Amino acid sequence: MHHPHSPSLRRRRLSTELRRARERAGLTTTQTVKSLKWAAGKLSKIENAETQTVKAADLDKMLDLYKVTDPTVREAMHQLARDAKERGWWSKYRDVFKDETLPDFEAEASGLRTYESQVIPGLLQTPDYARAIFEGGLYTGAEEVRRRTEARMARREILTKFDPVHLRVVMDEAALRRLIGGSQVMTEQLRHLLHMARMPHIHLQVLPFDVGSHAALTAPFTILDFPNPLDPTIVCIETLTDALYLELPEDVERYSVTFGDIQGSAVSATRSATIITDVLKSLESPR
Repeated sequence: MHHPHSPSLRRRRLSTELRRARERAGLTTTQTVKSLKWAAGKLSKIENAETQTVKAADLDKMLDLYKVTDPTVREAMHQLARDAKERGWWSKYRDVFKDETLPDFEAEASGLRTYESQVIPGLLQTPDYARAIFEGGLYTGAEEVRRRTEARMARREILTKFDPVHLRVVMDEAALRRLIGGSQVMTEQLRHLLHMARMPHIHLQVLPFDVGSHAALTAPFTILDFPNPLDPTIVCIETLTDALYLELPEDVERYSVTFGDIQGSAVSATRSATIITDVLKSLESPR
């Protein structure tokens, strides 16, 4: 009797990329199995990260069949397969996979706990607010801003789909008061925030200035929980250039405890809505 293993982030990532490549090639699992002359179970095990490793020869067969010819992409996939046993991921693959990793994990998650200190959390941003943030960044051409805004808006669908992700947010009052994009954009953003905060699967708390020092004087972070017990919880910390993923149990535990502390310092959801409403009123009636 073998023990069910929990796949590492790299192994889960490889599955996602292989599934995508197959779909892009317009092939069903049945067609793929037939072409590769594999037993049906073999492909599904690979695509669902149920095998701990994927043999290099098998990987090449799949990539050839899916017409993945870009050597950089192929090499990155092989690297993922080789590193599948490693835990903890500083995304050295981001040049190949861009910033698609977090949205993929978000879409699979059953619950997200997120702490944000400077800006409204990405999943709760309006298009104009997101655009203003990207425009404030370095080296962003109009096309890049458009692409990033669209990508961020697509991520929001996990909150409105049939079986939505459960989102718990603690945000610093600073994020409500920082005027991003001007008062019109900000007014619209805060209205959207209030609207989303009323959803049954979204729990939003504000950490007011007058709390003083608290556990969250740290970088923003997101904790992702998954429905499958074999997929362990992961923590994502987004940096300027990258995202750091933590999956070691002791790291994840520290962030879970910290999030609990932050929630304890924040005010209730009801009181938070009042704070947002007050900021909104002051924007709508400038002195």
